[in-house]
Amino acid sequence: MVATTSQVADFARTVGGDRVSVTQILRPGVDPHDYEPTPRDLGAIGDAGVLVENGVGLESWLDDAIDAGGFQGVRVDSSQGVRIRNGDGGSEEKGGDPHIWHDPLNVKIMAANIERGLSRADPANAHAYQANLAAYDVRLDALDADIRRQIATIPPADRKLVTNHDAFGYYIARYGLTFVGSIIPSFDTAAELSGSSIKQLVARIRETGAKAVFSESSLPPRTARTIAAEAGVRVEAGEDSLYGDALGPPGSDGDTYIHMEEHNTRTIVAALR
Repeated sequence: MVATTSQVADFARTVGGDRVSVTQILRPGVDPHDYEPTPRDLGAIGDAGVLVENGVGLESWLDDAIDAGGFQGVRVDSSQGVRIRNGDGGSEEKGGDPHIWHDPLNVKIMAANIERGLSRADPANAHAYQANLAAYDVRLDALDADIRRQIATIPPADRKLVTNHDAFGYYIARYGLTFVGSIIPSFDTAAELSGSSIKQLVARIRETGAKAVFSESSLPPRTARTIAAEAGVRVEAGEDSLYGDALGPPGSDGDTYIHMEEHNTRTIVAALR
């Protein structure tokens, strides 16, 4: 079984349990937007019985990789059934916001899609995959309730988020935060960064009274630090960076999806409360 991103690989391991071996294409901390598959990746894809992707255009390289690798197995688009947020019309946003995992209720849908794919490929173990999914659903519901409880401790006027790029729209919508802006005003980290947009973001931070700029673990923090300094607010970087596009390495605060969202929530609450 092959999974593209670190997030969907975590979902696949959780649902598959000890009955599957998951090969993960993108390593922890790797930005998925502009990834280029290696020959080893193509070989793994070609040999896989099941291939799990995030979908919504996040893996723009995947169709070519499937053709090159000769994949013939069950392909699972984990985004099927998720309500997708629209972009602002930019070419890199034509498919909508791919960062669907930042709402735990979306992850329940993603995990269910993975279970169906595994059960189709391996019907003899379908009962085990279904049981693993049911147990994961309970954990995701608990995560959702805990995030909601923690965000409620932030004064409503201070629930304002400034990030590296537009990765947290689903989280913001789910938990009632206000999006002030991002350093790269796009769903895609490869989008062009302009001096005028940076100046506008600094002005927006000052105007709204946002308390912090949040860097992301898979992106360089330099511009976030500069903007925060110009706006006169704190910056969350380094170990306090948010996990946006990828999980962290083993043993880090973001080494699983649930740990990722727990870390992000702790960081946001500590900075804004």
